[in-house]
Amino acid sequence: MIGLCAVTYFAYHTVEGDRGVLAYVRLNNEILEAEMRLAKISSERQEMEHRVLLLRPDHLDPDMLEERARIMLNMGRDGEVVVFDRKRAL
Repeated sequence: MIGLCAVTYFAYHTVEGDRGVLAYVRLNNEILEAEMRLAKISSERQEMEHRVLLLRPDHLDPDMLEERARIMLNMGRDGEVVVFDRKRAL
C-alpha cells in the first residue's frame, strides 16, 4: 500500500509538478510566443532604421524628406488627393 501511494505521488508530480510535463509544455509555449514577438519587433525595428537611414544628412533621400515635410506641415499640392496612414506617419 505504501509503495502504491509513493508511485501515485511521484506520478502525479511528474505530470502536475513545478517541473512536470505540463509545466514543460507551458514553458515551451511561452518561449514560442516570445520568439514570435521578438521577430515582429525586430522587423519593425529594421523598417524604422531603414527610414531613419534615408533621412541622414550624408545620403538624404529627397522623396523621404518631402514625405516627412508634408506630414509635419499637413500640406499638399493643388489637385492632389492625400490618403493618411496613421501607422506609417508615426
